[in-house]
Amino acid sequence: MKYRPEIDGLRALAVIPVILLHAGFELFSGGFVGVDVFFVISGYLITTIIIEDIENKRFSIINFYERRARRILPALFFVILVCIPFAWIWMLPSQLKDFSQSLIAVSLFASNILFWRESGYFNAAAEEKPLLHTWSLAVEEQFYILFPIFLILAWRFGKNRVFWMIVVMASISLLLSEWGWRNKATANFYLAPTRAWELFAGSIAAFIVQKQGVQKNNLLSLTGLAAIIVSIFFYDETTPFPSLYALAPVLGVVLLVLYADKETLAAKLLSAKGFVGIGLVSYSAYLWHQPLFAFARICSLGNPSLLLMSTLSVISILIAYFSWRYIEKPFRRKNAIKHSYVFLVSLVGGVFFISIGYIGHSNDGFENRLSPKQSEFLAYFENEIPEWNYNMRLGLIDKYWLACDYYDLDAYRASNPTQVPKEIKAECTKKSETRKIFFIWGDSHAQQFSYGVRNLLSDRLAVRQIASSDCVPKLVSESSDIDYCQKSNFEAYKFIYENKPEFVLLAQAKNHDTHSYVSLIRELQEIGVSKILLMGPSPQWVRDLPELLVRDVENIPIKLSLYRDEKTLKTNEELKKRFSQFDGVNFIDVIDLLCDNDGCLVYFGNDIKNGITTWDYGHLTPIASQYVANNIKSVVVEKTGE
Repeated sequence: MKYRPEIDGLRALAVIPVILLHAGFELFSGGFVGVDVFFVISGYLITTIIIEDIENKRFSIINFYERRARRILPALFFVILVCIPFAWIWMLPSQLKDFSQSLIAVSLFASNILFWRESGYFNAAAEEKPLLHTWSLAVEEQFYILFPIFLILAWRFGKNRVFWMIVVMASISLLLSEWGWRNKATANFYLAPTRAWELFAGSIAAFIVQKQGVQKNNLLSLTGLAAIIVSIFFYDETTPFPSLYALAPVLGVVLLVLYADKETLAAKLLSAKGFVGIGLVSYSAYLWHQPLFAFARICSLGNPSLLLMSTLSVISILIAYFSWRYIEKPFRRKNAIKHSYVFLVSLVGGVFFISIGYIGHSNDGFENRLSPKQSEFLAYFENEIPEWNYNMRLGLIDKYWLACDYYDLDAYRASNPTQVPKEIKAECTKKSETRKIFFIWGDSHAQQFSYGVRNLLSDRLAVRQIASSDCVPKLVSESSDIDYCQKSNFEAYKFIYENKPEFVLLAQAKNHDTHSYVSLIRELQEIGVSKILLMGPSPQWVRDLPELLVRDVENIPIKLSLYRDEKTLKTNEELKKRFSQFDGVNFIDVIDLLCDNDGCLVYFGNDIKNGITTWDYGHLTPIASQYVANNIKSVVVEKTGE
């Protein structure tokens, strides 16, 4: 296969935005498309290699897997090996346990499956997972394992038919991703079936180039380059991905592959020495940046400064150069390790990391590394599934009325998560003939207000609730037997429409969209709801609050100004600006109730354990729920005139 320097330049265009996005630079809000660029490049290169080998009758699946092992595993294993001692030194037991699980998953080429499964009801802070980025490597590795087998079996039908088979599979995968972001967003992001079309796009480009060569077309190649760049700067975390939106960067790469002849302006730009140099080390740069950023966040117990993250971004490139020169390049040469030993060494390395991971997991992250007082403090807040000790001790199932949650928490606790809705209890939507209704609608951050509201208002109002975990309150046109969020929102609106509550409380944890709120509020007002309480987000932390406090358990402050999630504070200001004077809406500034210039309340009273305001990253404890409800009560009394 002829070397194309512009492809290495394209790799640089992929890896730099990924690094800068993960470093916290909001300008590169769509930097995640760099992964999609990598997928297309991989599909193109791998398919080109296999086609050439098959047509020249020299293809060997064993040799192919050997080349992939030489390309991927040495640098990956080295990065993991370096991470282990730092994880031992800096990580809390729960973090080390999660890290240990990721060691096993990475070694089995299944980290995308692990991180999909972890992104549930109580998912950990993603930014503090050193190996989170390996999900994309897992997708590629799964492709590398299956795609050559497909080509070998399908080639008998002829090259042209194989091409159209790939086109059909790519189309199915694209349609699946379009369905997936609407119905199974987390699985859609992480799993190979909804990412395969991006790799297949590269495969399709490989067939075309192999037939007609790289064409010279300045307009189309520059259009492809522009599509990628626009995606990097204009997409953000609210953009559904992968989906039809991913066509912009994916087709952008395809256009460059097809039409960026070396004489085109796009090829000349991408072939610049700086781009090619970074492209050559892009794999190592991608491997190193996430561990550097994750450990920086763990050590700083908060959001590191952009200066520090900028420095680490540069360091990741510098380390990548040495990693590329002294690990990647030597191991690609066949004389570095004999052909017969490649798989043996790979197996030994994998077994070693699986063993380390198993030991860390089975020992619960080695809790004995902490002092007795630290261990006791963390043990009090221990809340692992399936036992759910802290929540069961506090009785949160009853206090937060989880009987009114369509999410099947029992299935989740049994390690069998499902989107299929469970039934809720009749009391959640019971009609009231004697008292006006106060209705709570939203996700688990609406549930957290249930305890305080019912304690303080149930003597004058009939409190009803439909609040389902991770379900943003929004209008939907029909119910669903397979999507609990859709059913939850449909039934909530149906109850409001039929019962005309005096008050509707809306609350959610994240993804606050002012435009969606405006549409929802106006719809509620049109059907007769005149009093709407829009809850601002509660204070959220960069990590579970008990884990922040345990590092200095002897000197826990009443208020904490560090380690607050800055995005939540910014969101709250935007919501306050939009809805504080919105007709018919009372915006309840929860952050203002619990925070001031000195920070946010960590606990009430003198008992830190029983008085703590937040038991995880941002769910309020019952004592904090009641504190916030006192403010809601004053609003309700004023509005009802009682």
